[in-house]
Amino acid sequence: MSSSLKIKICGLRRECDVDFVNSAGVDFVGFVFAGSKRQVTPAQASVLKKRLSPDIKSVGVFVNESIENIKRICKNGIIDLIQLHGNEDGDFIKTLKNEINLPVIKAVKALSKDYIKEEIRNDADFVLLDSFKENSFGGTGSIFDWTVVPDIKKPVFLAGGLNINNIKQAVDMVHPFCVDISSGVETDGFKDERKIFEITKLVRGLEYEYN
Repeated sequence: MSSSLKIKICGLRRECDVDFVNSAGVDFVGFVFAGSKRQVTPAQASVLKKRLSPDIKSVGVFVNESIENIKRICKNGIIDLIQLHGNEDGDFIKTLKNEINLPVIKAVKALSKDYIKEEIRNDADFVLLDSFKENSFGGTGSIFDWTVVPDIKKPVFLAGGLNINNIKQAVDMVHPFCVDISSGVETDGFKDERKIFEITKLVRGLEYEYN
C-alpha cells in the first residue's frame, strides 16, 4: 500500500518542544504518562495539547495503567490515541476499546518473528515495535534486529533507537506506517529543534510502500 510515511516525536515535555514539532509539521506526538525521565502529568500535557497544532495527533503513552485512569485522561481531551507500552493483554485491550472510543496502539518487544506474531493477536488498531531491554518498557534508545519483523497486517509504528543515520535503512527493511522517534532527536536529554527539522525533512523525502 503506497502512502506517505508518518512521523511521531515522542516524549514532549516543554512548550518549546511543541513549537518545534508544530513548525516541523510532524503527524503524531507522544505524551508519556508512565514513569520515565520524559514523564508529564495530565495537567502538563493539557497545556502542551492546547499549544499543539490541530493537524498533529497526540498519543498518550501508558504502562500497566488502570482503565479508569486512562479514561479520566481521555475525558479531558488531552490525547487522540492511546499507546499501551506495558504488559496489557488482549482482554485489557478489548475492555478498553469497549469503554473508550479512541484508536489503540499496542507496543510489542521485537524479540523474534514468532513472539511478535503471537503478541499482535489482539484488538489494537496499530502495532508499535520497539527494542527490548531488561527491566524497561521502552525508550531504550537502542535499535533491534529489523529482520525479525514478520508480515503484519496492521499499520506499524516503528520505534527503537531511530535517528538521522539509520532511519532510511529501517524504513527500507520494515516498511512501517509511521516512524517513532524520541532520543534520536534529543541533545543532552532534551528535544533539539535542528534534529527534529532534519529528520522530518528526511522522512518526508523517502519514497516507499508500507505493508
